[in-house]
Amino acid sequence: MVATGRVPATKDMGLEDMGIETNRGFVAVTEKMEVLTKSEDGEVIPNLYCIGDANGKMMLAHAASAQGISAIENILGREHVVNHDAVPAACFTHPEIAMVGPTEEQCIERAEKEGWTLGKSQGNFRANSKALAEGEGNGIAKVLYNKDTGKVVAVHIIGIHAADLIQECSNAVAAGTTVQELSMMVHTH
Repeated sequence: MVATGRVPATKDMGLEDMGIETNRGFVAVTEKMEVLTKSEDGEVIPNLYCIGDANGKMMLAHAASAQGISAIENILGREHVVNHDAVPAACFTHPEIAMVGPTEEQCIERAEKEGWTLGKSQGNFRANSKALAEGEGNGIAKVLYNKDTGKVVAVHIIGIHAADLIQECSNAVAAGTTVQELSMMVHTH
């Protein structure tokens, strides 16, 4: 696999003339997508919003779309914030790789900082008859959750149809669904 990287296309837009400092080309924004003069202790520039790759929060097309909707909602006075922890990401490779929420290392740090216990449940695709029927038993799914509340914090999947499977996990993170609630839902397999 070759990954060449991406950079924001913010050069020569006159941002400096408006008092906006960029960090490697990225424009700092509030959680409402309002442009800040700088990333550390910056001031909001009224009526100016930045979404997508230009703000660097999450360089995915569907994240940019969600940020655009959020910006419009805030412009119209209907407060809205994108929960970036609930935005799924996927690599359409073979095997597919998909995730939602922080990495395991980030979850460990967050749990320590916020004072909760991290739980982890990992399953293997060899236990899934559909994966076996497709000759794709190699794969794993890992669920990271808050042991105190049961809420799903992150899910990482490597295997066949991971990009499809991650959507339910994204919905669980967004809705604050617990592992207990998920365990009682009937799923096809």
